[in-house]
Amino acid sequence: MTHWFHRNPLKATAPVSFNYYGVATTPAATKICNDLRTSRTCLLELFTDLSCNPDMIKNATDSYFSLLKGFIASLDDSSQDSKLRYIQNFKWTDTLQGQVPSSQQDAVFELISMGFNVALWYTKYASRLAGKEDITEDEAKDVHRSLKMAAGIFRHLKENHIPKLITPVEKGRDLEARLIDCYIIQCQAEAQEVTIARAIELKHNPGLIAALAYETANFYQKADQLLSTLDPAYSIKWRKYLQLKSCFYMAYAYCYHGQTLLASDKCGEAIRSLQEGEKFFAKAEALCKEYGETKGPGTTAKPSGHLFFRKLGTLVKNTLDKCQRENGFMLNQNQRKT
Repeated sequence: MTHWFHRNPLKATAPVSFNYYGVATTPAATKICNDLRTSRTCLLELFTDLSCNPDMIKNATDSYFSLLKGFIASLDDSSQDSKLRYIQNFKWTDTLQGQVPSSQQDAVFELISMGFNVALWYTKYASRLAGKEDITEDEAKDVHRSLKMAAGIFRHLKENHIPKLITPVEKGRDLEARLIDCYIIQCQAEAQEVTIARAIELKHNPGLIAALAYETANFYQKADQLLSTLDPAYSIKWRKYLQLKSCFYMAYAYCYHGQTLLASDKCGEAIRSLQEGEKFFAKAEALCKEYGETKGPGTTAKPSGHLFFRKLGTLVKNTLDKCQRENGFMLNQNQRKT
């Protein structure tokens, strides 16, 4: 099943030279500074390299972060700050407010911001794989693994590094709790989409698929609620995506719940369930149009044209038709008996 995911842009950053004349006074210290500059540039270049894979990102991340760690924690006592922690100013934009950078003279801010981009890279890598017309089982596993990796990085940054920042996080910026939580929940929801697609492909119990779809719809609804207090000027496009995905999976939930009811000869209830599915699909269809017409940061696409969307519309219609035929057949049988 072909997936489609909304993606916000990567964070941009100002170049950092790591030239500390008068501080780096030995050849070894100068080499570390040169390696820092080189490894940082290499990692930034990989973020936009379409041939990059998770192994390449991991190696580049390990290379840079292992050096940056010397600017954060003391080599003598890792529980103490390095004397170099506040020596360098770092500038990073935000995924939603990309034109206005944030700046902090703190190596922890650099670690968090670069880590945030690593997590975003994993979501974009998952999106590229998932958007293929014919996705293999191994690729589907890679999509799921990448989204879980991204969610784990976001959570790790939120719990272990952001609290260490001296400068308070501004509202509406990437490092604010509600935005981090929204990214985490979106990753969880999209990973579950892969699970649902696999369950459908393997013809698992419709009741199980309905339950997974309902939970996924609620994930998207919760993420949308987290963004509801942000300025619509930069959050509305992302919210449209979350809303349409919530409606989309509610339609799935009602569709497969209807199949479960039909299997139990509850035709009337099955029809009502499918009719609800139709309503949610219609809402999702309208939101697809609104999403395509809404300006803001992130993916430019027409989701209603994607295979993942068209398949559901056909499924809901065909299942409702089947329920109505079965119901008509049962009514005819009962009339003959009387």
